[in-house]
Amino acid sequence: MPAFLLEVGTEELPASFLGDAILQWRSRIPHSLAANSLSSASVEVYGTPRRLAVLITGLPSQQPDREEEVKGPPAQAAFKDGQPTPAATGFAKKQGVDITTLEIRPTEKGDFVFVKKSIPGRPVAEILTILIRQWIDGLEGKRLMRWGDGDMKFSRPIRWLVALLDETVLPIQLVNGSEIITSDRITYGHRVLHPATVTISNATNYVNALRDAFVIVEPEARANIIQREVQAAAEKAGGSTVFYPDLLEEVTNLVEYPSAVVGKFEPEFLELPTEVITEVMVTHQRYFPVFKDGYQQELLPNFITISNGNPTKSDIIAVGNERVIRARLADARFFCASDLSQPLESFLPQLEKVTFQEDLGSIRAKVDRVVQIAERISDQLDLGEKQRQKINRAALLCKADLVTQMVFEFPELQGIMGEKYALDSGEDPEVARAISEHYLPAAAGDVLPSTVSGKIVALADRLDTLVSIFGLGLIPTGSSDPFALRRAANGVINIIWSVNLSINTQTLKRVIKVDLSQLLGQIATDFATAFNKDAKSLISTLQEFFLQRIRTLLQDEKQIDYDLVNAVLGENDREYTERALQDLLDVRDRALYLQQIRKDGTLDKIYETVNRSTRLAAQGDLDFQQLEPASLIVPELFQKSSEQAFYNALVELVPQTQAAKETRNYQLLIAALEKIAPTVASFFDGEDSVLVMDSNPDIKRNRLHLLGLLRNHARVLADFGAIVKNL
Repeated sequence: MPAFLLEVGTEELPASFLGDAILQWRSRIPHSLAANSLSSASVEVYGTPRRLAVLITGLPSQQPDREEEVKGPPAQAAFKDGQPTPAATGFAKKQGVDITTLEIRPTEKGDFVFVKKSIPGRPVAEILTILIRQWIDGLEGKRLMRWGDGDMKFSRPIRWLVALLDETVLPIQLVNGSEIITSDRITYGHRVLHPATVTISNATNYVNALRDAFVIVEPEARANIIQREVQAAAEKAGGSTVFYPDLLEEVTNLVEYPSAVVGKFEPEFLELPTEVITEVMVTHQRYFPVFKDGYQQELLPNFITISNGNPTKSDIIAVGNERVIRARLADARFFCASDLSQPLESFLPQLEKVTFQEDLGSIRAKVDRVVQIAERISDQLDLGEKQRQKINRAALLCKADLVTQMVFEFPELQGIMGEKYALDSGEDPEVARAISEHYLPAAAGDVLPSTVSGKIVALADRLDTLVSIFGLGLIPTGSSDPFALRRAANGVINIIWSVNLSINTQTLKRVIKVDLSQLLGQIATDFATAFNKDAKSLISTLQEFFLQRIRTLLQDEKQIDYDLVNAVLGENDREYTERALQDLLDVRDRALYLQQIRKDGTLDKIYETVNRSTRLAAQGDLDFQQLEPASLIVPELFQKSSEQAFYNALVELVPQTQAAKETRNYQLLIAALEKIAPTVASFFDGEDSVLVMDSNPDIKRNRLHLLGLLRNHARVLADFGAIVKNL
């Protein structure tokens, strides 16, 4: 079966574009083939800085034949007195069929003429010549460019084109103004190691032919070579390294024939913080650092770079790289010394000159708001004075390093340098740590702040950003989220979840409960007052946004079934909404527990009775807060013994529910509901069952109250009306 090769040869492509282009072709080309009824055995996409290629094997020689049904004119217009009219003959002629093949069929709009046509499949070569241009033109990327005097856009100028169907060159032309690029079987090897042209005799020879020309077209193979060589070089230097995923991907897409080059720098530069040196190496120079051991705490005065040049010239390449990193480290040492010449607090006035957002003022103004919000959280948690002082100090200094020379030059070190400068300035270690930690989590799955001060300042910073940006009406829509507000809200939720069970106080361990609903109300009201906005609308919008994020995190990160998430968050249920925002820990724990009892089968044992009670109770007028049966139920109205048994069971249920609420041990509630389930089942369907919707309104109301009370007890855990059976 035929194999097809397409190679687009270019000037050096940006590493980011190459990685994205490979992913795009891997996704789109198989779909494109399928849309044209072309099967294939494999679709392999390759890429180097000078080329993007696809090799498709197992293609058919042509499309399969197919039948197509075409709808024509209305029957009454196509035939008159049983004879075809010009409308019928014209339709048949247009479709290339005999008039006798026309069929009349009924449709919703009356009888119409139809014809079935047999369409022979086109040769695969013919289809590919059309698809090639679509694949090239369909690539998306940032800052696509034009070159020459044409309108064609690509990341870099296209210089050659290989298009082979087995041994045959498919005649393809890319016309770009006055420049015409014609397909051939000629490609190019490595610029340095094999500058001559390479002739591809057959599509399937592509990978090996270029490998002989010192070009490894498979990105995965290049990445494996890089990992092997870098690890071996690090071990030879007496240490180990770290394969940062972004760095590995970038250097893989920057070379065609990778070789590791070891360089060194003066040991005195090791006096700089490890984070500074690795930042210079990894982000700015694309070097792999060499650590003394696997703990990544202490560096050796070496680095490893990946060269695309001649491996025999590694010594010369190393000297050039050493010269560059020496200059960068010398700059970093100067910046660090200059910053350390004054305490971290002295940088605060400079924050007034840095804008946070045009309508929200300076970073200094934001810091003041963060301090105020942190105080509100401390009040809510009733923290001691010593802890409050640490939190207040950390909030005040959390952005001070943004105007230091080091962070100005290396923005990725924000917070990290703040911690180090704070320690050098004599600040409390927890304060210093909180300055670094308040940026956590920086991404999904990232580590969370470990200190109380770090957690609270991180919450305060994100809540200020969320309320302020929402207050300006800059709400995320679709995929547009320029202020990363979804990530900020996820961070707030995950930090609150991480606070978890307890902190140490002077006397005991106690539960920390962050009331997000109260905080949003307070912060939004402060913002609305300061900026003349509608507080009520802002609070409502923020609450809905956070509920969406809680829902997403519970389903995606905690793997909770959607109906169980609905059961703890409520659907159009204001009470449940408020309860969720008041206690995020509780809503998470209830969702996890529901998932657990669904998995172990306990939920099935109580589902029918509780869910049925919940649905029927909706026809009554009992509010959701009532739990005590004594003040609501009138035993004199009982007509069946099942009613009395139901009532007695509810009386016994009260202390179990109260204990579950107070201790958050919902197993107590579920055990009690499991015990009461047979009694409720008898109430519905036993020998002494009752008709809930009795003709006597007092009896009916009494029975609905029994069901409403059971529903309310169950609602301490979840809204069982939202749970789907046998999901």
